[in-house]
Amino acid sequence: MPYSVTRTALPEVLLLHPKVFGDDRGFFFESFNAKDFMTVVGVDRPFVQDNHSRSARGVLRGLHYQIEHPQGKLVRVTSGEVFDVAVDLRQSSPNFGKWVGVHLSGENKAQLWVPEGFAHGFVVLSETAEFLYKVTDYWYPEHERSLLWSDSTVGIEWPISASPLLAAKDREGKMLAEASVFT
Repeated sequence: MPYSVTRTALPEVLLLHPKVFGDDRGFFFESFNAKDFMTVVGVDRPFVQDNHSRSARGVLRGLHYQIEHPQGKLVRVTSGEVFDVAVDLRQSSPNFGKWVGVHLSGENKAQLWVPEGFAHGFVVLSETAEFLYKVTDYWYPEHERSLLWSDSTVGIEWPISASPLLAAKDREGKMLAEASVFT
């Protein structure tokens, strides 16, 4: 198996650890294999789009989700380090409104599977970070929503001391009590 899996406090959100082969020349690892992904994650999802972002220290992107055409996301960092967060927005879930956060970096090469029904975001902890997303549905701006990153009812413990750099849509995110959520 090209990677091992760690379950997070939200059982559907999985941390994947690839098997990395390294020597004095560098390293090699298989970052995605559909058959192995299905075996270890237990879901068969076609990925239809790959996204790549680069952000500076203190940039916080999220917490994003699409209320229609929800996206499952397999995310990783190729350089730098982020604190990556998923929030359960499924009203029928015993974990509704709960969050989990993990450190992803170019050094640890870990990946996070964030299934449909969760909001997702991250804050950059290094000077810069490059972030890759594999998603299971296309981006539909009319269905995109943003949960407020600082909602005290969710209570995410972001590892930052200063106010993050935010896009307008993230500054205007909804509190959980006002947000569109999944059934």
